[in-house]
Amino acid sequence: MLVTKEYNRNNALQYARRWALDRNPLFFSFNGIGGDCTNFVTQCIFAGGCVMNYTPTYGWYYISSNDRTPSWSGVTFFYDFITNNKEQGPFAHEAAREEMEPGDVIQLGNEEGRYYHTIIITDIKDDGEILIAAHSDDYLDRPLSDYNYTYIRYLHIDGIRFESQIRDACFRTLIEGGIEPLEE
Repeated sequence: MLVTKEYNRNNALQYARRWALDRNPLFFSFNGIGGDCTNFVTQCIFAGGCVMNYTPTYGWYYISSNDRTPSWSGVTFFYDFITNNKEQGPFAHEAAREEMEPGDVIQLGNEEGRYYHTIIITDIKDDGEILIAAHSDDYLDRPLSDYNYTYIRYLHIDGIRFESQIRDACFRTLIEGGIEPLEE
């Protein structure tokens, strides 16, 4: 049974701040072979939920640089996964700028309409200025207004789904007049 939990934005942001200007040795860096931007943002989201989706090809997981889904490190694949995911793992919807919060994701597109860059929001200033963290060109708290792009899409992370076992064992205790405490 799938259960939904809140996306832990604080953990995602703490991870972004720790690794924006460095590389976590647990993950391969894709700099020089397509870029590391989506890989980095994905790591941040994983830190905010700690649930992967191990569905081959269409899921969202990383075991090694050679054993991962395209959605872990590809801009378009990430978008397709996170906005359409009905199974285990994070899920999001394309949203208006006003809905954005720190820990949400932005993707930038060029004049041909191809989205090429994924970044994570680290802060939103009182004047509305969005600050981001990114890899490929590494930044922490860079103003979004410093970027040149033609198209932009905002992805609000709605939550994390995970598998929870149905607990039939409580029935025996309950029918006998007791109650078994539920575990989280």
